Amino acid sequence: MSTSDLYPRGTRRSGAAPQPNPMLASALAWWNGLGDRERRLVAICAVLVGAALLWLVGLKPALTQLQQAPAKLDAADAQTLAMQRLAVESRDLRGATLVTMAQSVAALKSASARLGPTAKLTVQGDRAVLTVENLDVDAIRSWLAEVRSGARARTVEAQLSRGPKGFSGTVTLSLGAAS
Repeated sequence: MSTSDLYPRGTRRSGAAPQPNPMLASALAWWNGLGDRERRLVAICAVLVGAALLWLVGLKPALTQLQQAPAKLDAADAQTLAMQRLAVESRDLRGATLVTMAQSVAALKSASARLGPTAKLTVQGDRAVLTVENLDVDAIRSWLAEVRSGARARTVEAQLSRGPKGFSGTVTLSLGAAS
């Protein structure tokens, strides 16, 4: 270490006595007061602390991100595919011809009749309520798909609870039929 390192920048003036940096001077005095073995131990400790900081701050977060990247990419791809399917469905529904209220109700009753005696449909104006008891999830899913495309109905509210034999509750639909 040179003597110019002991003085802060801008403190040396021509002709004036230079003012040493007090922290650096005390650290240098402490270092010089250590024996060779102690200096090696302090240097080893400093290297170990530096390596630990490098691992914790620089390398470990980057490696964690690299390990999680494939799963995150797969999830993003799945979301993209789902959005593309919904976009196609939306485009198809936009291009579909409008159905009358009578056609919508007929399609809704037909789809509900296929559910059997566990389902009861009530139509009131432009709303329909399906009450189900112990119905499996696949039947509900296919019924919803059918009424969405055939009757042009959309789900407004669903209050279903899962029991040991299937789902029970109500599904309220809005019939968006043309006059």
